[in-house]
Amino acid sequence: MKKEYDFSEAKKNPYAKKLKVRTTIRLDDQVIEYFQGLADATEIPYQTLINLYLRDCVAKKRKPDLGWGK
Repeated sequence: MKKEYDFSEAKKNPYAKKLKVRTTIRLDDQVIEYFQGLADATEIPYQTLINLYLRDCVAKKRKPDLGWGK
């Protein structure tokens, strides 16, 4: 291992904009249990499944049904 490294010609990470953002979100127990069950069946972490579902909602421009408030 070198004592010093030269980063003068280093390039910025082109994928940096695609990195995920850490956030806190409050979800019902039933939601977590549902996605944890899917995670067990698919062997995909439940956080990843939630992200995939939300990304799909964004792509399809789904809007939540807020009819329960009427």
